[in-house]
Amino acid sequence: MSDSDEDGGIPLIEPMFDSDVDSKKRKRGGEADATSESKKARKKARRKENKKQKAKAINNDDLDQELGVNHAFERMDSQLLADYINSRTRLYGTDLSSVELEDRFIPSRSIQDASAWDKPRTLNNLAAFLKSRDPELKPTPSKPCGAPHTLVITASGIRAADVFRSLRSGLPTQGVKNPSVAKLFAKHMKLAEQVGHLNKSKIDFGVGTPERLSALLEQKALSTANLKRIVVDVSYIDQKKRGILDMKELQEPLIQLLVRQELRSVDNVDEGGLLVFY
Repeated sequence: MSDSDEDGGIPLIEPMFDSDVDSKKRKRGGEADATSESKKARKKARRKENKKQKAKAINNDDLDQELGVNHAFERMDSQLLADYINSRTRLYGTDLSSVELEDRFIPSRSIQDASAWDKPRTLNNLAAFLKSRDPELKPTPSKPCGAPHTLVITASGIRAADVFRSLRSGLPTQGVKNPSVAKLFAKHMKLAEQVGHLNKSKIDFGVGTPERLSALLEQKALSTANLKRIVVDVSYIDQKKRGILDMKELQEPLIQLLVRQELRSVDNVDEGGLLVFY
């Protein structure tokens, strides 16, 4: 019998590992993992903050009350616009699920980059801006009826009436002869009257509000057969310095219109997207 047996089984051969060293290694490994996770968390937080700052991208100096224009949109490219618009959707959609929010997000690929335009985005410059997006602005074919190549979306009927007058007078100065511009808003006009007009008339430009345009799509009176661009009057601000994206009651109908299947199915890849934010 060995000495180890007589002394209570103490092994003659020492263990091949040091429990203290192994413990320290595990501790160091755990600290490394924790440090790695911490770095990832900080990096994710920075990305989130950067995205938030980009989406914010508007300060009080951008709000030109004299011109009635928010100049911040002049410097936003497609990605910055998408980030900002989707941040507003997220802000107003606290009662929506993550899936419902995703369905309302506007992808940057659907937005044309108009940041190269260097003039103030006022009514007086709207016709020239449209001409810069499409040098020809050719009239639409006689058939189908009610199928404009350009839709302009505004915050209210009053603003839509101003835009309508601006296009009627401004487009001829840009070489567009006898432009056919349709009033597609509720001010002094009933839905049934507009449906009847669209069903029998050729139009090149349509000016309207989100809710009325959605109703005309529902009625199958407004066609997307010739549609090349949807211009959102996003830079305009009222006397309280608010635009179409700054009030829930205006922003939500706008987004609901823009994500309609009839509009999402329009293929306008050649021009870099269907949506133009003026």
